[in-house]
Amino acid sequence: MLYLRMLVNLAVGLLTTRVVLQTLGFEDFGIYGVVGGVVSMLVFINTSMSGATTRFLSFELGRCDEGRLQLTFSNAIIAHVIIAAVVFVIAETVGLWFVAYKLVIPPERMLAAHVVYQLSILMAVVTIVQSPFTAAIFAHEQMDVFARVEILKSLLLLVIVYLLTIGDFDKLILYASLQFVIFALIMLLYRFYCRRHYEETHASWRVNRTVIGPLLSFSGWDLYGNASFAARQHVTNFLINMFFGLIYNAASSITTTVNAALSGLTMAMVQAFRPAIIKQYAVGQYADMTSLMCQAAKLAVMLLGCMIVPCMLETPYILHLWLADVPPLTVVFCRLLMVATTFGIINSVVVIGIHATGRIKMLSFLSGSLYLLSLPVIYLLYKLKCNVEVAYIVHAVVMAIMLLTNVLIMRRLMSRFEAGRFLFQVALALVCVAMSGMLMMWLRSCMPESWIRLLLIVVANGILIAACTFFMLGAATRQQICSQMMKCIS
Repeated sequence: MLYLRMLVNLAVGLLTTRVVLQTLGFEDFGIYGVVGGVVSMLVFINTSMSGATTRFLSFELGRCDEGRLQLTFSNAIIAHVIIAAVVFVIAETVGLWFVAYKLVIPPERMLAAHVVYQLSILMAVVTIVQSPFTAAIFAHEQMDVFARVEILKSLLLLVIVYLLTIGDFDKLILYASLQFVIFALIMLLYRFYCRRHYEETHASWRVNRTVIGPLLSFSGWDLYGNASFAARQHVTNFLINMFFGLIYNAASSITTTVNAALSGLTMAMVQAFRPAIIKQYAVGQYADMTSLMCQAAKLAVMLLGCMIVPCMLETPYILHLWLADVPPLTVVFCRLLMVATTFGIINSVVVIGIHATGRIKMLSFLSGSLYLLSLPVIYLLYKLKCNVEVAYIVHAVVMAIMLLTNVLIMRRLMSRFEAGRFLFQVALALVCVAMSGMLMMWLRSCMPESWIRLLLIVVANGILIAACTFFMLGAATRQQICSQMMKCIS
C-alpha cells in the first residue's frame, strides 16, 4: 500500500508540478517556494515532537503497556498544541518581518506573497496539531490506512490543478487557498479514524510528569538536529534568492519536488521498518534489530537505485518531457541532490536505530553542527563568486560525512550493533547499483535520445537491480518470497 501510495504521489506530483509551473510562471512558482519555506523552517519543532511521539508510542506498544500508552498520547497532544501556538507567534513576528524586508520579491507581487505566507502559517499549524494521530497510525503499523488517506490527498491535488486552470482569480493566491483546504480535510480524516480505532487517542488533557518529561527531553535533543536540518535547507534557498534571484528559486523548488518523488517511495519503506526496529529494541532482541536495520538499508539503496539510475542518466530528457520550459540549472541541481539523497536514505536507517535507544544527544549535536557549518561555507563560496550549484555539492559532502559519524554513534550506544556488517551490506548494495548504472550508460550510448531509450533503461535497470536484490537477501527470505509467489499463482 505504501508503494501504491508513492506511485500515485509520483504520477500526481509530476503532472501537477508541470501544470502549476506553467500556470503560475517561474516568478510566482519561486515566490510560493521561498515564502512557504519561511514557515516550513519553523516546523522543525514539530518534526522533533512527531519523531519522539512515534518512538515512545512504538516503545509502549512493544511492552504492551496500555495505560502508559494512553498517557503518552495524551501528553503528546498537549505538547503539540503548545508547539503550534509557539510556531504561530514566531511566524507572525520574526517570520513576517523576514518576508517583508529580507526576501527579494517584486513590489507588485508583495500582496500575493503575504497572503501565501498567512495560509502557509495556517497549514503549518494544522500539520502540527494532527501529527500525533499520524504517529499513532505508524506505531500500530497500519501503513495501509496512511497510504489510503495520502492517495486521497494526491487525488484532491488533481482537483486543485483543474480549478487553478479554470479559476478567474490571482493564481498564486488561489493555489495556496486550495492547498490549505486539503490540509484541513486530511487532518479531520486522521483524527476521525484514530479516535474510532485506537482507544489511547481519546486524550485526557492531563499532564503526567513521568511521561511528558522523557518525551520533552528526547524531542528537546532532537530539536537541535531538526532545527539545523531545516535551517540548512531553507537558509540555502534564501541565500540562492539573495545572491541569484527568483529564477533559481524556481529551479530549486522543482529539484525539491523531484527529490521528494524519488526518495518518497524509499522513505516509505524505511518508515515501515521503524516501529519494528524500535519494538525489537524494547524487548531486548538486539540481534534481530541489527538484522532489520541491515535489511532496511540494503533494500532502501536497491529500491532507490531503481529510480535514480534512469533519472540520473536521462535528467534533461525527463525534465523536458515533464515541464517543457525548464528553469536554468535544474538538471545540475537534480543530479547533485540525487547523490546527497542516497547517503541520506542510508543515514535514515541508522537514525532509527539511535532513536530506539532513546539516547540522541550525540546524534543531534554532531548532525546539527554539520548542517549549520555548511551554511557559512556556502555563504563564503557565494561571496567568492562561486556558481549557484556549489550549495548542492556541499550538501552531498556533508551527508556522506554524517552517515559515517552516525554509524560510529550507533556502535557506541549499542555494543552489539554490527557496524562492519551494516556498512558491508550497504557497500554491496551501492556496488550493485553502480554496476547497473554503468551498464545503463553503455545502453544509453547505443541509442539516440527518445522515449524508447528511456523506457528501455527503466525496464532493464529495474530487472537487473531486482535480480541483484533477490540474491542479496538471506536464504530464508528468498524461500519465503518464493512461497508467497507460489500461493499467489495458485
